[in-house]
Amino acid sequence: MEEINKLLSEGESNMKKAMDHLDHELVKLRTGKASTNLIADLMVDYYGAPTPVAQVANVQVSDARTIIVQPWERNMLGPIERSIINANLGMTPMNDGEIVRLSVPPLTEERRKDLVKKAKAVGEEAKVAVRNVRHKVLDGIKKAVKDGLAEDIGKRKETEIQDLVNKYVALVDKVIETKEKEIMTV
Repeated sequence: MEEINKLLSEGESNMKKAMDHLDHELVKLRTGKASTNLIADLMVDYYGAPTPVAQVANVQVSDARTIIVQPWERNMLGPIERSIINANLGMTPMNDGEIVRLSVPPLTEERRKDLVKKAKAVGEEAKVAVRNVRHKVLDGIKKAVKDGLAEDIGKRKETEIQDLVNKYVALVDKVIETKEKEIMTV
């Protein structure tokens, strides 16, 4: 019985991790406003090693539509520019020899729809992760029932895990709906 409760709590913990990952991925989807999160995961070639841009430069927002990347070493301007272009963020970097400026263009209707599709795809991935956790927990419960756990307790625990799944799937839907409204707001 203790093993089953441990399995359930691990399952819920993994579902929370799926939600955290969802939040992390949604932050990257731009909504027409400048945010350092847009390039937070960008990797730059730093002397042959892929390094996060925040570790080789100061990244800040100067106004609602501009991100400024100021490298600590001037020779990093080129690699930073290349990684921004290769990341296909829909922004063209402007290098003035000191800093790299990124102008966040206003979103077109078509681009907004694409971003909503991306958000929904990320949400679907989160739901799949939650369902995969359910399968692992259910397998553990079935094994425990086979090893002598009472069937009615097993059924109760299966219901508990299904309730958790329903709760997290509804949470994913709510988060995606909120992000969709945010993206579609002009």
